[in-house]
Amino acid sequence: MKILISQKEPSNLNAYNALEEKYGAAFEFHPFFLIEPVSPKEFRSQRINLPDYTAIVFSSRHAIDAYFMLCDEMRFKVPETMKYFCTTELVALYLQKHVVYRKRKIFFGDGTPQSIVSLIGPKHKGEKFLITTSAEASTSTVRSLFEAAGLDFTVSVMVKSVSQDLTGLNLTDYGAMVLYNPADLKSLYASFPDFKQGNTAIIAYGRSIAKALAEAGLEVAVTGGPNTDIPSASKAIDIFLEQSN
Repeated sequence: MKILISQKEPSNLNAYNALEEKYGAAFEFHPFFLIEPVSPKEFRSQRINLPDYTAIVFSSRHAIDAYFMLCDEMRFKVPETMKYFCTTELVALYLQKHVVYRKRKIFFGDGTPQSIVSLIGPKHKGEKFLITTSAEASTSTVRSLFEAAGLDFTVSVMVKSVSQDLTGLNLTDYGAMVLYNPADLKSLYASFPDFKQGNTAIIAYGRSIAKALAEAGLEVAVTGGPNTDIPSASKAIDIFLEQSN
């Protein structure tokens, strides 16, 4: 079976090579969308003054790059006193690309908005927070949590997804496809407005894409995601292939 994966090919293919040997499956990696920073013009339209904020919340490495790029282009020198709250340790460690990593000003949670609010606690409650996000992300949960905690915050769109042209793909060649993000589905329909699932199985990795697929009336063969019983996309594919055989 040939399986289409809506991301770029990872540097470590061990898990996929093992699945090829186990099931005779073949994998093709093709990003359905790219993440790009918003332009300075798009950022200015949000009417946000960067020097007003004393702490920033990051949930992705793309947002980190976009923030520091905007700071450079807008000639804002990020002060040494800036505090950084990141959803995960992986995101926090990426800050080393732009700032000297100091634990006293960089904090990370367990991947949930609740963990960020817990990190802030009473100690950092007096900060003014800039919460970075993507144009497509839902911010209702983080907004409600910050409001309930009485925090001073603003949500800012730093990145956006740009659909890729998928018309060169023959979707009927694939027995299954793996989707990770609602932007994957948006890109799929942008290239194939009349897409019908037919016999193509869809594996969803993440709650947001699983929800988007259900809302679109598409059937999901397997759902995985972080902090679940199926913690990796390769494991979700393994389960799917085992069920298919």
